[in-house]
Amino acid sequence: MITGVVITLNEAKNVQECILSLQQVCNEVIVVDSDSSDNTVELATKLGAKVIHQPYLGDGFQKNVGLDFSSNDWILSIDADERLTEEAVAEIKSLDLTNTSHDAFAFRRRNYIGSRWIKQCGWYPDYCIRLYNKQKTRFAEVKQHASVQAKNPKRLNSDLIHYSFENLGQLFSKPGRDFSGRAAKIMYQKGKRANAFSPFTHGLSAFFRAYIIKRGFLGGSDGLTVALSATMSSYLKYARLLEFQRDPKVLENEDFSKVW
Repeated sequence: MITGVVITLNEAKNVQECILSLQQVCNEVIVVDSDSSDNTVELATKLGAKVIHQPYLGDGFQKNVGLDFSSNDWILSIDADERLTEEAVAEIKSLDLTNTSHDAFAFRRRNYIGSRWIKQCGWYPDYCIRLYNKQKTRFAEVKQHASVQAKNPKRLNSDLIHYSFENLGQLFSKPGRDFSGRAAKIMYQKGKRANAFSPFTHGLSAFFRAYIIKRGFLGGSDGLTVALSATMSSYLKYARLLEFQRDPKVLENEDFSKVW
Protein backbone atom coordinates (compact mmCIF):
# COMPACT_ATOMS: atom_id res chain seq x y z
CA MET A 1 0.00 0.00 0.00
CA ILE A 2 1.21 3.50 -0.90
CA THR A 3 0.12 6.95 0.28
CA GLY A 4 0.34 9.77 -2.23
CA VAL A 5 1.29 13.18 -0.84
CA VAL A 6 1.08 16.49 -2.68
CA ILE A 7 1.53 20.03 -1.38
CA THR A 8 -0.67 22.76 -2.86
CA LEU A 9 -1.27 26.50 -2.99
CA ASN A 10 -3.89 27.66 -5.50
CA GLU A 11 -3.48 24.59 -7.71
CA ALA A 12 -7.08 24.30 -8.95
CA LYS A 13 -5.90 23.86 -12.54
CA ASN A 14 -3.57 20.99 -11.60
CA VAL A 15 -4.82 19.23 -8.49
CA GLN A 16 -7.45 16.98 -10.12
CA GLU A 17 -5.12 15.43 -12.70
CA CYS A 18 -2.41 15.11 -10.06
CA ILE A 19 -4.67 13.21 -7.66
CA LEU A 20 -6.03 10.99 -10.42
CA SER A 21 -2.45 10.20 -11.43
CA LEU A 22 -1.57 9.21 -7.87
CA GLN A 23 -4.72 7.13 -7.43
CA GLN A 24 -3.50 4.75 -10.12
CA VAL A 25 -1.00 3.34 -7.59
CA CYS A 26 -2.03 4.80 -4.21
CA ASN A 27 -4.86 3.65 -1.96
CA GLU A 28 -4.68 6.97 -0.09
CA VAL A 29 -3.92 10.55 -1.18
CA ILE A 30 -3.09 13.37 1.21
CA VAL A 31 -3.14 17.00 0.09
CA VAL A 32 -1.24 19.43 2.32
CA ASP A 33 -2.70 22.82 1.43
CA SER A 34 -1.18 26.15 2.46
CA ASP A 35 -4.29 28.36 2.55
CA SER A 36 -5.39 28.24 -1.09
CA SER A 37 -7.79 31.02 -2.06
CA ASP A 38 -9.18 29.14 -5.08
CA ASN A 39 -11.16 25.86 -5.05
CA THR A 40 -8.13 23.56 -4.73
CA VAL A 41 -9.39 22.11 -1.45
CA GLU A 42 -12.92 21.54 -2.77
CA LEU A 43 -11.65 19.73 -5.86
CA ALA A 44 -9.27 17.57 -3.83
CA THR A 45 -11.99 16.64 -1.34
CA LYS A 46 -14.41 15.63 -4.11
CA LEU A 47 -11.81 13.16 -5.41
CA GLY A 48 -11.50 11.55 -1.97
CA ALA A 49 -8.21 13.08 -0.91
CA LYS A 50 -7.55 13.80 2.75
CA VAL A 51 -6.82 17.53 3.04
CA ILE A 52 -4.48 18.87 5.72
CA HIS A 53 -4.35 22.64 6.26
CA GLN A 54 -0.85 23.94 6.95
CA PRO A 55 0.56 27.44 6.32
CA TYR A 56 3.65 27.12 4.16
CA LEU A 57 6.77 26.16 6.12
CA GLY A 58 9.25 25.86 3.29
CA ASP A 59 9.79 23.04 0.81
CA GLY A 60 11.17 20.16 2.86
CA PHE A 61 9.21 20.93 6.01
CA GLN A 62 5.94 21.17 4.08
CA LYS A 63 6.47 17.92 2.19
CA ASN A 64 7.00 16.06 5.46
CA VAL A 65 3.77 17.30 7.05
CA GLY A 66 1.65 14.62 5.40
CA LEU A 67 3.71 11.76 6.83
CA ASP A 68 2.08 11.98 10.24
CA PHE A 69 -1.35 11.59 8.64
CA SER A 70 -0.51 8.72 6.29
CA SER A 71 -1.71 5.16 6.90
CA ASN A 72 1.12 3.54 4.94
CA ASP A 73 4.89 3.41 5.32
CA TRP A 74 5.53 3.94 1.62
CA ILE A 75 5.02 7.49 0.40
CA LEU A 76 4.78 8.72 -3.19
CA SER A 77 5.37 12.47 -3.15
CA ILE A 78 4.81 14.47 -6.32
CA ASP A 79 4.10 18.13 -7.01
CA ALA A 80 0.74 19.34 -8.27
CA ASP A 81 2.15 19.94 -11.76
CA GLU A 82 3.63 16.43 -12.03
CA ARG A 83 2.11 13.23 -13.44
CA LEU A 84 3.06 9.56 -13.57
CA THR A 85 3.67 8.09 -17.01
CA GLU A 86 2.08 4.76 -17.93
CA GLU A 87 5.52 3.18 -17.63
CA ALA A 88 5.96 4.59 -14.13
CA VAL A 89 2.57 3.25 -13.05
CA ALA A 90 3.42 -0.22 -14.35
CA GLU A 91 6.85 -0.23 -12.71
CA ILE A 92 5.52 0.92 -9.34
CA LYS A 93 2.89 -1.82 -9.43
CA SER A 94 5.61 -4.39 -10.12
CA LEU A 95 7.69 -3.45 -7.07
CA ASP A 96 7.77 -5.72 -4.03
CA LEU A 97 7.83 -2.95 -1.44
CA THR A 98 7.37 -5.36 1.45
CA ASN A 99 10.63 -7.20 0.83
CA THR A 100 12.80 -4.64 -0.93
CA SER A 101 16.19 -3.71 0.51
CA HIS A 102 15.85 -0.20 -0.90
CA ASP A 103 14.57 2.68 1.19
CA ALA A 104 13.55 4.78 -1.82
CA PHE A 105 13.11 4.83 -5.60
CA ALA A 106 13.96 7.57 -8.08
CA PHE A 107 12.29 8.47 -11.36
CA ARG A 108 13.65 10.27 -14.38
CA ARG A 109 11.79 13.55 -14.70
CA ARG A 110 10.68 15.05 -18.01
CA ASN A 111 10.50 18.82 -17.66
CA TYR A 112 8.28 20.68 -20.10
CA ILE A 113 7.83 24.25 -21.26
CA GLY A 114 4.40 24.26 -22.86
CA SER A 115 4.30 21.00 -24.80
CA ARG A 116 8.07 21.00 -25.40
CA TRP A 117 10.13 18.42 -23.55
CA ILE A 118 13.45 20.07 -22.62
CA LYS A 119 16.19 17.46 -22.70
CA GLN A 120 19.25 19.70 -22.34
CA CYS A 121 20.58 22.12 -19.68
CA GLY A 122 20.39 19.39 -17.03
CA TRP A 123 16.60 19.17 -17.37
CA TYR A 124 16.68 15.49 -18.31
CA PRO A 125 16.97 12.85 -17.00
CA ASP A 126 16.88 14.96 -13.79
CA TYR A 127 16.55 11.93 -11.47
CA CYS A 128 14.49 12.65 -8.36
CA ILE A 129 13.49 10.39 -5.47
CA ARG A 130 9.73 10.45 -4.99
CA LEU A 131 8.81 7.00 -3.67
CA TYR A 132 10.23 6.27 -0.22
CA ASN A 133 9.71 4.45 3.06
CA LYS A 134 8.85 7.02 5.75
CA GLN A 135 10.19 4.71 8.47
CA LYS A 136 13.66 4.96 6.93
CA THR A 137 13.90 8.36 5.28
CA ARG A 138 12.11 11.61 4.40
CA PHE A 139 12.69 14.98 2.78
CA ALA A 140 15.51 17.07 4.22
CA GLU A 141 14.06 19.75 6.47
CA VAL A 142 15.23 22.74 4.46
CA LYS A 143 13.18 25.62 3.11
CA GLN A 144 14.28 25.43 -0.50
CA HIS A 145 15.11 22.68 -3.02
CA ALA A 146 14.56 19.80 -0.59
CA SER A 147 15.27 16.21 -1.60
CA VAL A 148 14.70 12.82 0.02
CA GLN A 149 17.74 11.80 2.07
CA ALA A 150 17.78 8.10 1.19
CA LYS A 151 20.75 5.85 1.98
CA ASN A 152 19.98 3.02 -0.44
CA PRO A 153 17.82 4.31 -3.30
CA LYS A 154 17.28 2.65 -6.65
CA ARG A 155 16.74 4.34 -10.00
CA LEU A 156 13.66 3.15 -11.85
CA ASN A 157 13.52 2.83 -15.62
CA SER A 158 10.53 5.13 -16.03
CA ASP A 159 9.64 8.80 -16.16
CA LEU A 160 7.70 11.34 -14.18
CA ILE A 161 6.22 14.21 -16.21
CA HIS A 162 6.71 17.75 -14.90
CA TYR A 163 4.77 20.58 -16.54
CA SER A 164 7.32 23.11 -15.34
CA PHE A 165 6.13 26.20 -17.19
CA GLU A 166 3.21 26.94 -19.49
CA ASN A 167 5.37 29.23 -21.64
CA LEU A 168 8.67 31.11 -21.72
CA GLY A 169 7.08 34.09 -19.99
CA GLN A 170 6.53 31.95 -16.88
CA LEU A 171 10.13 30.74 -17.05
CA PHE A 172 11.43 34.31 -16.89
CA SER A 173 8.86 35.47 -14.35
CA LYS A 174 10.10 32.88 -11.81
CA PRO A 175 12.95 35.11 -10.55
CA GLY A 176 10.44 37.95 -10.42
CA ARG A 177 8.26 35.96 -8.02
CA ASP A 178 11.09 36.65 -5.55
CA PHE A 179 12.65 33.19 -5.59
CA SER A 180 15.97 35.05 -5.79
CA GLY A 181 15.04 37.17 -2.76
CA ARG A 182 14.11 34.09 -0.75
CA ALA A 183 17.36 32.38 -1.64
CA ALA A 184 19.31 35.53 -0.77
CA LYS A 185 17.61 35.72 2.63
CA ILE A 186 18.49 32.11 3.38
CA MET A 187 22.12 32.70 2.38
CA TYR A 188 22.32 35.88 4.46
CA GLN A 189 20.90 34.11 7.52
CA LYS A 190 23.51 31.37 7.10
CA GLY A 191 26.31 33.93 7.09
CA LYS A 192 27.15 33.72 3.40
CA ARG A 193 28.43 36.98 1.91
CA ALA A 194 28.94 38.33 -1.60
CA ASN A 195 31.38 40.80 -3.12
CA ALA A 196 30.99 43.24 -6.00
CA PHE A 197 31.88 40.58 -8.55
CA SER A 198 29.67 37.78 -7.14
CA PRO A 199 26.49 38.46 -9.18
CA PHE A 200 28.48 38.55 -12.42
CA THR A 201 30.72 35.55 -11.74
CA HIS A 202 27.89 33.35 -10.44
CA GLY A 203 25.63 34.37 -13.32
CA LEU A 204 28.37 33.61 -15.85
CA SER A 205 29.10 30.28 -14.17
CA ALA A 206 25.40 29.34 -14.30
CA PHE A 207 25.30 30.09 -18.03
CA PHE A 208 28.45 28.09 -18.71
CA ARG A 209 27.14 25.07 -16.81
CA ALA A 210 23.72 25.11 -18.46
CA TYR A 211 24.73 26.00 -22.01
CA ILE A 212 28.12 24.29 -22.38
CA ILE A 213 28.60 21.57 -19.73
CA LYS A 214 24.95 20.48 -19.75
CA ARG A 215 24.74 20.90 -23.55
CA GLY A 216 22.08 23.54 -23.74
CA PHE A 217 23.53 24.48 -27.14
CA LEU A 218 22.01 21.26 -28.51
CA GLY A 219 18.53 22.48 -27.56
CA GLY A 220 18.36 25.33 -30.06
CA SER A 221 16.53 28.47 -28.95
CA ASP A 222 14.93 26.69 -25.98
CA GLY A 223 18.34 25.57 -24.74
CA LEU A 224 19.69 29.10 -24.98
CA THR A 225 16.60 30.52 -23.28
CA VAL A 226 16.79 28.08 -20.36
CA ALA A 227 20.50 28.86 -19.94
CA LEU A 228 19.77 32.60 -19.90
CA SER A 229 17.04 32.05 -17.32
CA ALA A 230 19.49 30.18 -15.09
CA THR A 231 21.94 33.05 -15.55
CA MET A 232 19.40 35.67 -14.50
CA SER A 233 18.26 33.66 -11.47
CA SER A 234 21.82 33.23 -10.22
CA TYR A 235 22.71 36.87 -10.90
CA LEU A 236 19.65 38.20 -9.05
CA LYS A 237 20.22 35.91 -6.07
CA TYR A 238 23.72 37.26 -5.44
CA ALA A 239 22.73 40.81 -6.32
CA ARG A 240 20.06 40.67 -3.60
CA LEU A 241 22.54 39.20 -1.12
CA LEU A 242 24.97 42.02 -1.91
CA GLU A 243 22.16 44.53 -1.47
CA PHE A 244 21.46 43.23 2.04
CA GLN A 245 25.12 43.80 2.89
CA ARG A 246 25.42 47.26 1.34
CA ASP A 247 22.12 48.99 1.99
CA PRO A 248 21.08 49.32 5.67
CA LYS A 249 17.65 50.67 4.69
CA VAL A 250 16.87 47.63 2.52
CA LEU A 251 18.11 45.30 5.24
CA GLU A 252 16.02 47.10 7.86
CA ASN A 253 12.86 46.78 5.77
CA GLU A 254 13.27 43.04 5.18
CA ASP A 255 11.42 40.68 7.52
CA PHE A 256 13.80 37.75 7.90
CA SER A 257 11.32 35.91 10.11
CA LYS A 258 9.11 35.52 7.04
CA VAL A 259 11.29 34.08 4.33
CA TRP A 260 8.21 32.55 2.68
